[in-house]
Amino acid sequence: MAIPNVKRFRPFCPTCNEAFTIMAVLPKDANVDGYLSDAVARHDHKAFQESKAQTFKIRVGQQKQKKAK
Repeated sequence: MAIPNVKRFRPFCPTCNEAFTIMAVLPKDANVDGYLSDAVARHDHKAFQESKAQTFKIRVGQQKQKKAK
């Protein structure tokens, strides 16, 4: 079940060189460009890079052995 007035934005962060997703409910008279520039300024680069690395992490180490009959 979704909230009907949530808008999805994909601002670009020049520090990370990547776009990230922001979902927000903004008032009708809000300045969208101002909000997005403030969101990019508050963007946590380290946490974003860590979460992205954790998503695409390749497992290294002991793998589960197949049971021989």
